[in-house]
Amino acid sequence: MSTRRATIADVAREAGVAASTASVVFSGKTAVSEATRRRVLDAAASLGYTGPDPRAASLRRGRSGIVGVVFEEHLGVAFLDPVNTLMMDGLADGVAPIGAGLLLLRDDNQGREPTLTSAPLDAAVLVGCSGRLRESLATVRGRGIPVVVIEGDAGEGVPRIELDNREAQRQMASHLRSLGHERVVALTLPRDARRLPGWYAEEDELGIDVTRDRLAGFRDVFPDAPAYAAAASSIDEGLAAGRVMFADPARRPTAVVAQSDLLAAGAIRAAEEAGLRVPADVSVTGFDGISVDGLAPYTLTTMVQPAADKGRAAGEAVAAMIDGRDAASIRFTCRFREGNTAGPAPVA
Repeated sequence: MSTRRATIADVAREAGVAASTASVVFSGKTAVSEATRRRVLDAAASLGYTGPDPRAASLRRGRSGIVGVVFEEHLGVAFLDPVNTLMMDGLADGVAPIGAGLLLLRDDNQGREPTLTSAPLDAAVLVGCSGRLRESLATVRGRGIPVVVIEGDAGEGVPRIELDNREAQRQMASHLRSLGHERVVALTLPRDARRLPGWYAEEDELGIDVTRDRLAGFRDVFPDAPAYAAAASSIDEGLAAGRVMFADPARRPTAVVAQSDLLAAGAIRAAEEAGLRVPADVSVTGFDGISVDGLAPYTLTTMVQPAADKGRAAGEAVAAMIDGRDAASIRFTCRFREGNTAGPAPVA
């Protein structure tokens, strides 16, 4: 029994048309009559032909049609964060005009296939909320393929898609200062690839650009305030951190500046556990501007980032580089959104 895949030539013979005519029916690049189109599609259906072999198309173009997107986290965890989902939607839109698909990769490899080293990629997008950004960048550069970085410093010659993280966090901290808060704590994203939770020490070095920039903006306003690093951007990690921050009544902050909305939601739950009212006893602010399930009756006071636009810009930069065009770095601006989780500092 033959297993040979039907070809466009087979379809043309079956339909009684030229091979070029059958081809344009599938490509859609040239108009054909409805009768001819129907004859070709009926012939294709009878032969089990579903369209051109993508492998052949890749060989003709000299490209795989795949753009790798590199995350540090387990992918199942990464997509619990709506920011990543919105960003990936935008990224898919950005690469759609060149007919590329996205392949999600983790940057730690750990024996998994495919990897950033082995996958057949035309380009790579590195998501910079990672302590392994430099290692991933070295791998991509060694392969000689175009690379774009979202939220991270990749050095000279690599397009960056970033936010005004420092200025945005400074704006939020200034808002709390205007409300009279002095006992304020920063609840940050992971500080490095180890992702260990805990209070910051003076000598700590931050290996993740986003964390460092947002913390710098906070400390522009509250230079001596303590900071606590979460192990991940999640409600559970925010809850765990909040339990630590609110454990000692004598040292409880009157405000928590969280570096993500998910962390802020967890901190609010911890405040409620501790018998604290938000915002009467403690204010909690976020960063991202996403919809957090189960947060009602609260609406977070937060900085809203254009996550989908950020992903789309990265995809467009990738498409430009694959086509041999220059791609510029882009810096997006966040906007302040007032909710009901931040209020005046309580009177001592």
